[in-house]
Amino acid sequence: MIKQTSWTLYTSNEDAWMAMLSDCAKAEKSIELEQFIFAADDFGNKLINVCAERASKGVKVRFLWDAGGSFTFWGSNIVEDLKKKGIELVFWKTLIPPYYKVPNFRSWFLRNHHRTLAIDGKVAYTGSICMRERMINWRDTNVRFEGPVVSEMENVFDRMWARSLKIKPLPKRRFAFDPDFRYITNYPAPGQRHINNELMKSIKSAEKYIDITTPYFIPTHRILHAIKLAAKRKIRVRIILPEKTDDYVVDLGMRSYFKGLLESGVKIYLYKKNIIHSKSVVIDGNWSTVGTLNLDNVSLLYNFEANIISNNKDFAEELEAHFIHDLKKSEEVNLIEWQKRFFLEKLAEFSVRLIRKFL
Repeated sequence: MIKQTSWTLYTSNEDAWMAMLSDCAKAEKSIELEQFIFAADDFGNKLINVCAERASKGVKVRFLWDAGGSFTFWGSNIVEDLKKKGIELVFWKTLIPPYYKVPNFRSWFLRNHHRTLAIDGKVAYTGSICMRERMINWRDTNVRFEGPVVSEMENVFDRMWARSLKIKPLPKRRFAFDPDFRYITNYPAPGQRHINNELMKSIKSAEKYIDITTPYFIPTHRILHAIKLAAKRKIRVRIILPEKTDDYVVDLGMRSYFKGLLESGVKIYLYKKNIIHSKSVVIDGNWSTVGTLNLDNVSLLYNFEANIISNNKDFAEELEAHFIHDLKKSEEVNLIEWQKRFFLEKLAEFSVRLIRKFL
């Protein structure tokens, strides 16, 4: 009999962080943290100290951070400092290539955008949350899991750990497969963008509605076309985006798509309360995904991403309830009013769209 997967959804970063600290403090065998952005601020230091205390008791602690996202540690002694505390730290790809190599786009793209925390093979977290204090009030979605999917998440961590060290991956950990919850990855290579494929298939087969929350919306032509076609065949499509993100150029790029989407029947809502950084999709109440994937070219084509894909109706229902709650804090974009904007604003958006494949 397959063990049932259980979950807890967090929309508060502070609550998610506190839960992570509590679970790490109880670790008996292993703590594995994969993070795009990690900062040694108040929370970051608390997590390091908790993990160091567990390491002193024989718990195996491994940190895998992206060198680009966690660039504040560039040139620091953090690796040696953590090693002294019994913590292994590996950076995913260098931010700056060695002096003897010619710089290319791979120095900036192909980042590890995963966010995984796995403890003792029993508990695991994933979602959109980063580990930096200045993001404490952002609206994120993070999920704590217990059940078979935890081992899937650990296997993904092991593969990325081996890739970062350029060594042979460890044998896969065995687990009882739960068809209702899968941990799916996007690798920046042909045939390896599994989240894209699952998302495209689900959008095309939607019968009632598609509800999307994403902080950055500069989609590939295939995703954009599928969303528009869904709206044109009378599927209710709603997208929640932040009114403003942490990147003005990306904001311009996103807005350049609004007119075409609105004309096709897509409803767009701008979240008014702080930055919404959640990355989730719910379709027809029986399919959902949550994780690290943004609907932009960088995530869809160039980054290593990881999402939970679920066919569990209760999980989809809970995500949908959060979507409805966020709608109440958002303002719908009106096509007629949108078309009345200043010409210079439209020109700036059009100009940024010329480089959309790099956003």
